[in-house]
Amino acid sequence: MNSESDVYERVSGPTPLIVSFPHVGTELPQDIAATLTAEGRLVADTDWHVHQLYAFVRAAGASSLRAQYSRYVIDLNRPPDDTNLYPGQTTTGLCPDLTFDGKPIYSGAPPSSEEVVRRRERYWRPYHTALAQLIDAARARHGFAVLLDAHSIRSVVPRLFAGRLPDVNVGTNDGRSCAPALGASVMTVLKGQSTFSHVLNGRFKGGHITRHYGDPARNVHAVQLELAQAAYMDESGFRFDANLARPLQRVLESVVAALLEFRPEGR
Repeated sequence: MNSESDVYERVSGPTPLIVSFPHVGTELPQDIAATLTAEGRLVADTDWHVHQLYAFVRAAGASSLRAQYSRYVIDLNRPPDDTNLYPGQTTTGLCPDLTFDGKPIYSGAPPSSEEVVRRRERYWRPYHTALAQLIDAARARHGFAVLLDAHSIRSVVPRLFAGRLPDVNVGTNDGRSCAPALGASVMTVLKGQSTFSHVLNGRFKGGHITRHYGDPARNVHAVQLELAQAAYMDESGFRFDANLARPLQRVLESVVAALLEFRPEGR
């Protein structure tokens, strides 16, 4: 069953796999757009075209949840209390006021605490309610759920990390968000190819979604994949490059196949 709201697009599939796309949204409510700088209205820090990269997951039987609104409205991959997920490192918050490059998003004052609460209830809460429902449905049907949180970012963002990112950044919250066998199967796929560089639990260990929902003791196994956008698109113009993307899509298809083949011990 497919369902849509103005906050998300949800697709329910028959397998235990759920793919979350929390940062692909580009919509800006009119009242919020009016308060943004020209830079802010570009929504440059979108996870551009990630849902297009993973378009094959629907045919594979995965459920999916795709955000409609920009992360500049509210970041769906941050905790509701805005706790810093990477203490000691520069990061962005629940309602960011600076772009990844440190440019102001708002032409005036950033959102007040009251406005943050309003956005949390209006945009953040429905997405997470829908995600929890997909996870619960998978657990009810199969006894377990596998969650892939799908992301991308520019390959070079000096304010957030040094140097160029690896092409594929796998996050399992240092092994806490999924069974060891699941993380190992993803890495086996990546080690079996030589086109794309990769790392496990490097700069990106998994955001709120991976850390909050990934709970092997409850039979929910979560993995985050953060892709360097240079591996599949023109970073300067936000343009998807189908020819460039095709080799990466083949690798992602193999990763998704490994996620679909996973069974927890005893299942």
